Amino acid sequence: MDNRIKEVIKEKGMTAKELAEKIGLSSVSLYNIINGKQEASANTLKIISECLNVPFWQLFVSPEEVSKESGTGLHCPVCGAELELKQKEVKTFQGIK
Repeated sequence: MDNRIKEVIKEKGMTAKELAEKIGLSSVSLYNIINGKQEASANTLKIISECLNVPFWQLFVSPEEVSKESGTGLHCPVCGAELELKQKEVKTFQGIK
């Protein structure tokens, strides 16, 4: 799956080497993840997004790509169908403070 980690690193004014050191990953492993030669675990991606101070999803799609005019901008990596995002309903209980 394509990612935009390299772009986010540049946007944050860092280098891949600095990010690798901060998250405790070898530079080679991070370069392989960035270039799609190695799959990263969800936990590694979470750590990368936290270190870069961006939401997880921004490692794959830019905020500009996600707009109301163009739908979500997110597509299923298997079938290519556009994904629909729905806000989770929050249940509240009356009388509980």
